[in-house]
Amino acid sequence: MVINTNKQSLSQIPVRYVKGVGPARAEILKRLEIETVEDLLYHFPRRYEDRSKFNPISKVKAGEYETVKGEILTLGGHRTGKGKSIFKARVGDETGAIYAVWFNQSYMKNWLKAGDKIILYGKVERYKDIQITAPEFEVIKEEGDETIHTGRIVPIYPLTEGLSNRGLRSIMKNALDKYLGEVEEALPAEIRARHNLAELREAIGNMHFPGAEALRQAAYERIVFDEFFVLQLALALRKAKIKEAEDGVAHKVGGELSESFKALLPFKLTDAQKKAIEDTEKDMASPRPMNRLLEGDVGSGKTIVAAYALVLTVQNGHQGALMVPTEILARQHFNNLNGLLRPLGINIVLLTNAVIDEAREEANRMVEDGTANIIVGTHALIQEGVKFRDLGLAVIDEQHKFGVDQRSSLKEKGLNPDVLFMTATPIPRTLAMTLYGDLDLSILDQMPEGRIPPKAYWVGEERRQGIYKFIAQEVSAGRQAYIVYPVIEKKKDEGLPARGGSASGGKAATEMFAKFRDEVFPRFKVGLIHGRLDDTEKERVMSDFKAGKAQILVSTTVIEVGIDNPNVSVMLIENPERFGLSQLHQLRGRIGRGNQRSYCILLSETESEQAKKRLKALISTTSGFNIAEEDLQIRGPGEFFGIRQHGLPELRYANLVSDVKQLEAARKEAFNLVKGDPGLSGPGHSLLKAILKRKFAGRFEIKA
Repeated sequence: MVINTNKQSLSQIPVRYVKGVGPARAEILKRLEIETVEDLLYHFPRRYEDRSKFNPISKVKAGEYETVKGEILTLGGHRTGKGKSIFKARVGDETGAIYAVWFNQSYMKNWLKAGDKIILYGKVERYKDIQITAPEFEVIKEEGDETIHTGRIVPIYPLTEGLSNRGLRSIMKNALDKYLGEVEEALPAEIRARHNLAELREAIGNMHFPGAEALRQAAYERIVFDEFFVLQLALALRKAKIKEAEDGVAHKVGGELSESFKALLPFKLTDAQKKAIEDTEKDMASPRPMNRLLEGDVGSGKTIVAAYALVLTVQNGHQGALMVPTEILARQHFNNLNGLLRPLGINIVLLTNAVIDEAREEANRMVEDGTANIIVGTHALIQEGVKFRDLGLAVIDEQHKFGVDQRSSLKEKGLNPDVLFMTATPIPRTLAMTLYGDLDLSILDQMPEGRIPPKAYWVGEERRQGIYKFIAQEVSAGRQAYIVYPVIEKKKDEGLPARGGSASGGKAATEMFAKFRDEVFPRFKVGLIHGRLDDTEKERVMSDFKAGKAQILVSTTVIEVGIDNPNVSVMLIENPERFGLSQLHQLRGRIGRGNQRSYCILLSETESEQAKKRLKALISTTSGFNIAEEDLQIRGPGEFFGIRQHGLPELRYANLVSDVKQLEAARKEAFNLVKGDPGLSGPGHSLLKAILKRKFAGRFEIKA
């Protein structure tokens, strides 16, 4: 948040002009994404070492990291028999003496001289004498001089080849001395006061060279608040812009078609579904475009809410589109919606890359002339040749699997259509506030009546034969089973145990399919599905499995999203340590979709502590929301989702797990500020506007 309006902005001054950098070091710094003075000032330490406590030399202990201060008594160097140079400085205080030793650094004699006051920091070792090898050091010219490498809380920075912490600390000190005074405060004073936040200059200085831990913590809180605040401000502006638009599709709620749809449902809606439908109706009735995220656990009934919204847009004379990430899921939605909506006279068309030639031409014609009321498809929906007559609602399922441009392309097929995003990956509240702060949120946190959640078990290799017998029993009783593997086939050099130390050796789907078919389950029909099969073959395999032509399906994660077969009662996941926690939960959600008891068995001998945490979390709860929070704790926000695909910059300093209070406070302040000043045209807000336009350039539009 560094803006200098009096002259060239610190975001425009090349870092090479900082004392100690120059063209060569500027190229090295570029590898750390440091190209300007602002980049440098915001390159904060990854940790700190407290070198502020001096020990008398006589009290230092071998094996410990110590900081000592004394006078250089003698200097000397020699070469070993192997040609290695050794340079030593004997440093003493009133209690004793210690040697500082450097190998192959004879140039040290040009930096040090007898009589210099010096501070040393490093690991104490005892050979013939007590010594510190290759210590951090700092020569004190005058008593009271400020030090940056020793004798204080010392910053330890992220580095790259060709750059040392000592060198970067010196560069940073030069930059702060010259440019810190030019940093201007963009955060309104009343917000700083309400949250007792440090001034920005003070915070930046103390992030690099804190005088005490309390000052470092206060600096961190300010920097984190700024990062959250700017992000939430952008989201608030985007949400306000959507809400202010009045050229969307205003749907009339209530009518024979939508009421007939509700009457045809063979089950009772949950209270959560009713609330989500009410929220959706309210949004769709408004002339402003709907921009809502429907978030719910696997099997919570999101499709019914989406189907109602699609019926509502058709009832109003518009078309609806449902875009999903895979061919299998598109066909499944197409079949399910046909079963629900054909009795109402609604015409549904499937449009995927597998629909070709005459069938494709016919589908495109029906979309363009309006014969198709609802169009279900994959990325094929956003191809250039697809022209909607009147798109009133776009539903995007598993929306995090699409990029920003892809989602925008579907919206652009109509004139500001309503948009309903859906995800079956429950998102922790903090991450939702960060990624989807510009969306209205509906949460389905209830399961339909009669749904029995699957039981999860974690077992070791010694239980393998017993598991096979159990699968055979379930299949003999008329049920079906999934057996899931992390890879399609082994690489040629992969003979070692799987990542995480599994004794099952990283088995693969194709290898085990043959074994199951020929040896383990010869009296049952075993199928195989994976990502390398073409869409037609995948569809055939899944159709055969659902029809009962195969009893056991060996699979990779291609079944993770949206596959619905209520007859499956067992899922065996081999090498589950190779999957993320949320991915395991998604896989588990493919079973327990009928009214019988189902079982998810994790077969792993992992020794990885992180993997053990994931497996324990999965068997301890069936709640996707609890799973998501645990997953965020284990993996951190950077890996939970690829945040860049959402069009937002990644958080560099703030932590969504530990900095929740700062996030909530920053969000509240940002939305309140935009509510009071939607154009950021008020006094003192021009710097914020400039920061937003620069920070979000090319990510999403900011028109403040």
